[in-house]
Amino acid sequence: MLFRGIELKDKKNTSQSETLTLPLPEQVSIMMEQNMGAPCEPLVKKGDKVQVGQKIGYTNAVLSAPVHSSVSGEVVEIGELLLANGKTCKTVIIKCDGLQTVSDEVKPPVINSREDFIAAVRESGCCGLGGAGFPTHVKLAAAIDKKIDYLVLNGAECEPYITSDHREMIENGESVISGAKSVMKYLDIPKCIIGIEGNKPDAIAKMQELTMNEPDITVKKLKKEYPQGAEKIITYSCTGIVVKEGEFPADKGVIVMNVSTAGFIDSYLKTGMPLVRRRLTVDGTAVRTPCNISTVIGTPLRDMLDYADCNPDIVWKLLIGGPMMGLCTYSIDYPLIKTANALLAFAAPLKTKKYIEANRQTACIRCGRCISACPMGLMPTELEKAYDKKDKKRLGKLKVNLCMNCGACSYVCPARRDLAAKNQLAKALVLRKDMGGEK
Repeated sequence: MLFRGIELKDKKNTSQSETLTLPLPEQVSIMMEQNMGAPCEPLVKKGDKVQVGQKIGYTNAVLSAPVHSSVSGEVVEIGELLLANGKTCKTVIIKCDGLQTVSDEVKPPVINSREDFIAAVRESGCCGLGGAGFPTHVKLAAAIDKKIDYLVLNGAECEPYITSDHREMIENGESVISGAKSVMKYLDIPKCIIGIEGNKPDAIAKMQELTMNEPDITVKKLKKEYPQGAEKIITYSCTGIVVKEGEFPADKGVIVMNVSTAGFIDSYLKTGMPLVRRRLTVDGTAVRTPCNISTVIGTPLRDMLDYADCNPDIVWKLLIGGPMMGLCTYSIDYPLIKTANALLAFAAPLKTKKYIEANRQTACIRCGRCISACPMGLMPTELEKAYDKKDKKRLGKLKVNLCMNCGACSYVCPARRDLAAKNQLAKALVLRKDMGGEK
């Protein structure tokens, strides 16, 4: 397998910007759906007093993680928040008292076994902090009945603009290494590889310094190529192991974890404070003062934009995450969730004749650039045709489920075809068939 990708302009404007702490908001809205999995049900009601680290949302579903209060104060409402997909999510709205009183529930976990460790990670509310949001305890639980040879720490951060993981390695590198060692200890993983793209020489140097006396942990400089940070890609780049369609890295003896996730796990093991705040990058053409900030979960996006000197009136597009794989949000009052590693605000482009012509969609010119750019070796042009014909059998043969939604095909297409979007629609079409829905 030869990893194929594309080179993007960095735009890492905040790589040297030390993380700043955002002032506490007047009110937070904490969503009950904060990960790739089942939503939680509120454990509190209107009028209840809550404290920092108190569990306020829970579900018995395995693919999920509990939700905790990021502030102390009073629950003023249990609301419903409209999501971008048209669905709604229960939300606990808390008026902050400004005291940040820590709950008695917050205490370092007692761990005597592998099962204790996985249970503690679940109780922490941890999910992947690289953006995907997969519940971390589910990923770790895969090690119970499989032999895991490698822990791969993902420090690639290949999207433009985002530098939150970069700053995690620079500012909190000791915790990243300590968290990795805990995962290795409790899951009996012999080797750890930290993969970092070559455009972060200071982070590479920092991690190399911290692992100088750690023979089982190595730092690997990765080629700057998008989407280097995708789970299957970084597994291959760091270990040479190919993860095929329908497989997970754990099936091949690899656990992949974001560097910020490892840093958080170390903090939780030492303090017992669950995932109630996070670091993210605020940038974009509508932002006058790009920065990295640390703030509590549930903070309105408006507060972060104000802090970064962004005029909301000129915001044309607002992304949570990076420009390649991030999601558009419809409101600057949307609350911060655990998986948000960046908030990007863009002003509307000047729609000159040249701009309009350059962005006009035309027929496919059969140049093959999308095929060359696809890191999984797919044929986006053929996938588009099959989707337009609603040919599920053909989509299956073309391995549409291998698509990781990296957007590389759309990025390189000179005809401006909606290839990445069509791929996701095609995956949904195939899924409906597999689940016994549409025939």
